[in-house]
Amino acid sequence: MVNEEQEKIKKLKKKLKIQEKKNAEIRDQMSVQRTIFANERTLMAYLRTAIAIIGGGFAAIKLSQHLYIEIIGYILMPAGLALTGYSVYRYLQKQKYIKQQREDIKHTSQQHAELHEREVAGYGNAD
Repeated sequence: MVNEEQEKIKKLKKKLKIQEKKNAEIRDQMSVQRTIFANERTLMAYLRTAIAIIGGGFAAIKLSQHLYIEIIGYILMPAGLALTGYSVYRYLQKQKYIKQQREDIKHTSQQHAELHEREVAGYGNAD
């Protein structure tokens, strides 16, 4: 009777280890998704800032009556466009890096399950 309980406990522990490995892989996949979304949010923040800079430059040109304010407006508009270009470049570089890291992740839950099955088969009993 005690042996049967110990065997059940061993089986449950093995199943728990397999499930923990699967859960770890799911967490890894979700962390990649969070990283992708964070990169997109960063791009949106850059673009929002660039639009504000361009809008400020445009307003300075159209609404000012002083030459130095107009000059600042003419400087701000290309600066906003440059920030837009930089933000897109940075976004694409980060996406490329994330994609590369994502390809390096190998899912092993199927391999763990197969290994477990082979180990159990070697004991002469089936799960």
